Amino acid sequence: MFIETEGTPNPATLKFLPGRDVMGDGTADFATASAAERSPLAHALFQLPGVARVFLGGDFVTITKSDLADWQTLRPEVLGLIMEHFVADRPVMEGTHDALDEDVAPEDREIVEQIKELLDTRVRPAVASDGGDIVFRGYREGVVMLHMQGACSGCPSSSATLKHGIENMLKHYVPEVISVQQVEM
Repeated sequence: MFIETEGTPNPATLKFLPGRDVMGDGTADFATASAAERSPLAHALFQLPGVARVFLGGDFVTITKSDLADWQTLRPEVLGLIMEHFVADRPVMEGTHDALDEDVAPEDREIVEQIKELLDTRVRPAVASDGGDIVFRGYREGVVMLHMQGACSGCPSSSATLKHGIENMLKHYVPEVISVQQVEM
């Protein structure tokens, strides 16, 4: 098994591509080891010293290291663990996970569908190529609430991407959008 590694705009984060599906259509973001209990892969990765966050994408794994860790030491350990996990044919996730709540007024459903369509077709593919994801969390009174995951979470350029890129695009295509805010889950 050959696993490619790519840098991301976030210097603390690397993207690992095992050449196979990881989550398929979904994603999962784990900011702590305790949150990773439902994922044998994420749980194992958190056992490595220096792993601060694990994000599982469609066909990639994004790892964010702690400030005390260095990639020269951590990268081979992560590669070995991911390879071992997939060669042993272990599950990536166990059980089901609850759908996220969205803050949306019933009368705004049509606008929200337009926003989600734009996010799914224009934003998420680009963000995934950088090792992250953006999750729609709500829309109220012209304000779109988004949550940044994976390499995007804590990335120095994520605020600029959110405000200048995503906000401007949404305002252009959906005139009801006034602003975009980042929210934590």
